[in-house]
Order: sequence, then structure tokens, then C-alpha cells
Amino acid sequence: MYTEIVKIIEGGMIGDKEKVYNYAQVLAENLEKSSDDSLAKKIRSLLVNKKTRMASLDDFSTKPVDSESCMEMVDVFIPDKSFEVPILKHYVHDEIDEFIKSYWQRDEILRAGIDMVSSLLLYGPPGCGKTTVARFIAYKTGLPLVTVRLDGLVSSLLGSTAKNIRRIFDYASKRDCILFLDEFDVVAKLRDDKHELGELKRVVNSLLQNIDDFSQNSILIAATNHHELLDPAVWRRFSKIITLEKPNKEEIMQLIKLYTKNTNSNVMENEKKLEMLAAALDGISHADVKTVVSNAIKKSIINKKDMTHNWDILHEVYLYRNHKIISENDFIKYLLQYGVTQKEICDNYDFSIRKVRDVANSPE
Repeated sequence: MYTEIVKIIEGGMIGDKEKVYNYAQVLAENLEKSSDDSLAKKIRSLLVNKKTRMASLDDFSTKPVDSESCMEMVDVFIPDKSFEVPILKHYVHDEIDEFIKSYWQRDEILRAGIDMVSSLLLYGPPGCGKTTVARFIAYKTGLPLVTVRLDGLVSSLLGSTAKNIRRIFDYASKRDCILFLDEFDVVAKLRDDKHELGELKRVVNSLLQNIDDFSQNSILIAATNHHELLDPAVWRRFSKIITLEKPNKEEIMQLIKLYTKNTNSNVMENEKKLEMLAAALDGISHADVKTVVSNAIKKSIINKKDMTHNWDILHEVYLYRNHKIISENDFIKYLLQYGVTQKEICDNYDFSIRKVRDVANSPE
């Protein structure tokens, strides 16, 4: 079996996927012969997964390129079994599940005489999960996610932009997939905007035509932070529209648990501390919750601390909102407000007990 391992390493070093795949198969067979069924089964499972992934990527190997900038216009994501289910409101999950089920049952829907268009428009504030939802749908359907890169799509020559739109839809039609148009408002603006050129109106017309002609066996997802800019005709092209909002208290608590699950933390099983943190994080996006918690964990690791505490996370929330320590008194008052004890503040920050008590006892 040493020969197979060496050959697999050689194949990986030179990027020969077929060599890696073939020798891994031989390794799995030899492990089965030596009664190491558990490892053999794991290798075969990986091979099935990766072979499917390789085949899917091969279908999309030649990506469309903008002729002016020579930039690739799409990225391709192949879902695997490690994808986390997004933390969203229950009714949003219900809407997404219904959308996925309608895709799987599209033949029955067509037989009932109902036009079947698997298209979804997502809108809401930045960082609230639009890209995550697109990836989750790819994970649930097993379809490759083709994400349009607007820096490659939008050309300084608007005539070229219309051609790029056509190239992208042609590319996505090669096989069943999810075509994801992020920052959709950039190419789907109101056609009656007096500040826009007539050529941009033709770009929108080209976009609408391509949406209408898109394969019924694929899915179209568009996302925008500025739904108010969209042309009215665009809305009619989508069979389902979902608003993604900033997380509420319960969602923030779930997000904190998710992002601290792989580290030692004093908030995981403490409902009161979780509630206080959720109150401190109220009003920020899913992505910013992740950033704040991740920064607190990173700081704990850098400072060789054996645990990430609630005050570590609160410290990062304070900096996120203010970008600096406004004053020592303000910071102490903030920590006290969200459940950090006077002793914890003294033990973990360079403040005397008298100072902390004075702040705690001072009138608002």
C-alpha cells in the first residue's frame, strides 16, 4: 500500500486528478483485502463525492471572459456535505423549502397547466444571508452554483455588457445549475431613470429577454440590497420573492452558539449571558455577528486564554459600534449594562475596584 500512497501524493503535487482518483481506488481495494473496511469505506465515499465534483467542474471548465478586461465573469461553487444550514426566521425557511420542493416537482406542476419558472429574488440589508441562501439551495438541490462577477460583467462599453449577459446565460445553459446574479440592481435598474443612458435601457431589455429564455431545468436566483432601484418588469420575472432581514434576539443567540461551538466559552450553556449578548448585538447583520464573535475568539487565542468569555465578545461589540473606547467610564458602564460583574471587570481590565464602583453608582 506504500506504492499507492506515494502515487497519490505524486498525483496531488502535479495536479493530476485522475491519477489521484485511480490510485485511491487501488488503495481502498487493498485496505478491504487487509480487513480495514472502515478506512476503505471512507475513501470510497470521498471518491464518489469528488468524482461527481470533478465531473461537474469539467462541464464549466471554460468560463466566459469579458473581452475588454479579460476578466472571468463567473465563479463556480459545487456544494458538498459540510454545508451549515443557515440561521433564518422560520417563515423564511418555509419559503425556501417550498421553492426547493417546487423545483423537484416541476414536472407535476407543468402537467397541471401551470407555468414553471424556478426563479427567486432575495432582497434585504447587506450581510443578512443572501449569498448563504443561494449556497444552501445549491446544497439542497445538488446543483452547481454559478455566481456572476459584476466586476467582469459590467463593461465601460454598455454594448459589451449586453453581450456579456448573453455569454453568461449561454454558459449557464450548458447543464442544469443555479445561476446567481448578486448585486442585481447594477444591471436591472429602472429603465425610466432620467440619469441613465439609452444604452443601459437596452442592457436591461437584454437581461429580461435572457431571463425569459432561461432553462426550466435550472434555477435563477438574484439578490440585491437596493430593491427600490429595480425596474418593475424585473419583479414579474421571479416566481418567489423573499425579504431577508437582520436577525432577531433568538437568531442572534443561535448564531453565537454556532460560532462558539468549536471553542471553549462561558456563554454556550448560560442562557442569561446569551440573552445579554443578543441584546448587545441587536440591530446588526448575520455577517457582522460572525465577525464580532470571530474577532473575540481570535483575540483569546492570540492572548493564550483558555476560554472566550462574554466580556471578550462584548468588548468586540463595543468596538464594532464605536470603533474606539470613547472613555473608560463609558466602557465600564457598557460592560455593567450587559451583565459583566464588577469583579470580572477589575480582574480582566486595568481598572481599580474603586473606579468600577464609582461608575456603577454614578447617576445616569
